[in-house]
Amino acid sequence: MSESLRVNRDSSEVAVIGGGLVGLAVALGIQQQGQQVTVYDEGDIAFRASRGNFGLVWVQGKGDNMPAYARLSRRSSHLWGEMAQQLEQHTGIDIQLQQRGGVFVCLTETELEQRIQMLNGMAANHPEGYPFEVLDRQQLKELMPDIGPTIPGATWGPEDGHVNPLYLLRALVQRFEALGGKLVNAGPITKIKPENGQFVLQSASGRYSCNKLVLAAGLGNKALAPMVGMDAHVFPNRGQVLIAERVKHFLDYPTGHVRQTAEGTVQCGDSKEDVGFDSGTSTDVLAQIANRAITMYPLLKDVRLIRSWGALRIMTPDGNPIYQQSEQYPGAYLVTCHSGVTLAAAHAGPIADWIATGQADPELELEKFDGRRFEL
Repeated sequence: MSESLRVNRDSSEVAVIGGGLVGLAVALGIQQQGQQVTVYDEGDIAFRASRGNFGLVWVQGKGDNMPAYARLSRRSSHLWGEMAQQLEQHTGIDIQLQQRGGVFVCLTETELEQRIQMLNGMAANHPEGYPFEVLDRQQLKELMPDIGPTIPGATWGPEDGHVNPLYLLRALVQRFEALGGKLVNAGPITKIKPENGQFVLQSASGRYSCNKLVLAAGLGNKALAPMVGMDAHVFPNRGQVLIAERVKHFLDYPTGHVRQTAEGTVQCGDSKEDVGFDSGTSTDVLAQIANRAITMYPLLKDVRLIRSWGALRIMTPDGNPIYQQSEQYPGAYLVTCHSGVTLAAAHAGPIADWIATGQADPELELEKFDGRRFEL
């Protein structure tokens, strides 16, 4: 590396490492408060979970083992409408948000009973209320006339919905840059050095400095966090997705396994595999996804498939997010989760406020999300 590259620095008030949905939502929220933010993105060599997700704004069942996560998911859901409206107003991009509720379709009576038990347990932990309904077969048939003949029932969440995640990503970038934010395709950040009250970032393309640092690099946080005195207990979990051709409109509500986009295509998924960093696809898992979709909606039996992909979720040992400021190096923050769509409004709102001001809303219960919980 040349001497000029080593000494040249671009400086910003806040640097966000990671240009996916999580990093951009946080960056936009901070930029909206008038602080200069630069997002350093790895580029197309990254795993890109933001391009492979299911697009759900999903509340029901989230945080079944952590009430604080359930409350955060609900709070973000309530903030979503305003964020979508503002993004469309300022960018002209309709991110296709629909929040008319969502349905989790159960294939067997046993699956339905287990789900009801789980949601009832969550409701018991939320004295403020946890809205959901159980739909028997007749109620589900009225809501979804094309439901399969063997489906016994479902659960309904009034706060659920879905968006087009690619339009969302595009709108976040456009609005962020319009407010003066900088997006730099820096390649991987390989080194972070706390220095004189700042943080110096090193990549193959140069050195950059900032006063405040946000790690939102997904699976990359595992290597970056120890450089600023934290541990990111994250690992990959693969999900595979099938996309079917455009068909007549038949599905008014997203489900946990099948959703119909605004364009008419059908998205099927929700597999979970521990296969390391392999983001490919496999015939057996895709067949299971297709079989469940056909069981739920027999009209899909003769629909042509047009593409499939695999993507890696960013998982933690308990499945819940990590929000943490470094004690050793104050001003360095760790933000990681596998719900980049659902939590986008919270990331652009109260989470960004916490990072921008250093003061957290007590209702966030951020102490519950500290990554050191895994060391206890």
